[in-house]
Amino acid sequence: MKTDLSPRMKIGLYGLMCVLLIPFVFPTWWMVTSSVKPISDIFAFPPDLWPRRFDFTTYQKVFELQPFARQYWNSAYIAALVTIGTMIISSMAGYAFARIKFPFANTIFMIVLLGLLIPSEVTIVPLFQMFLKWGMINTHWPLILVPIFGAPSVFATFVMRQFFIALPGELEEAARVDGLGRFKIFWIIALPLAKPALGAVAIFTFLHSWNLYLEPIVFLSSTNMFTLPQALTQFTDAYGGAMWNIQLAAATMTAIPVLLVFIFAQKQFVEGLAHSGLKG
Repeated sequence: MKTDLSPRMKIGLYGLMCVLLIPFVFPTWWMVTSSVKPISDIFAFPPDLWPRRFDFTTYQKVFELQPFARQYWNSAYIAALVTIGTMIISSMAGYAFARIKFPFANTIFMIVLLGLLIPSEVTIVPLFQMFLKWGMINTHWPLILVPIFGAPSVFATFVMRQFFIALPGELEEAARVDGLGRFKIFWIIALPLAKPALGAVAIFTFLHSWNLYLEPIVFLSSTNMFTLPQALTQFTDAYGGAMWNIQLAAATMTAIPVLLVFIFAQKQFVEGLAHSGLKG
């Protein structure tokens, strides 16, 4: 039963929502406005909600002090490859666990899920030794392969499995009557219906790869190979102190793709997770 709120209650509700919004919006606002402030104005108390003076040279210095465009490209193409690879692996694995009957399927799936319980800090040393033997240190291969075959892909497989379990079995039966094999059923029938779940997988995989920090500082040593989270720590003066306005300008540019993803794809993300939880 739908209840209509009175105008006074609506005003009160919207006012409460605006107040609750402040802790989430203020840090972003402070980051953006401080990126165009002189360092002396950044830590003024009380803080200025609007810059007294605008200094847009901070954005120019970001590219002068670091190969920031190259580092931006590094993060972008790594995140794209990881997202595509994870979608491919997780969709096939999720479909296999959900729709193909084979011995010990549930047991194997539970063993796979145990990968979510292992912190990345535990496996980072063995992975470093492995990639060192393969000659992949100071390359982007570890940042691509580890997420695709690691914990992010395990969670993506779980999401896809939950979605495929909820699909009606009649769809597969009708496809078999039409002469489709297992792979064509997956490719033509199941995968197009899984767009909400694939959207959710793509969003959280891209964000995870974009924000990855531990693996880059372990596997990368060359400035030209850095990704954005690692590059943000390099904006320091001769004494090692943070160049706050320049660092915040770089952080603002780094946050743009993340904000765009949340603004334009939050509906798909919520819808995908909602569909994936219909049936266990």
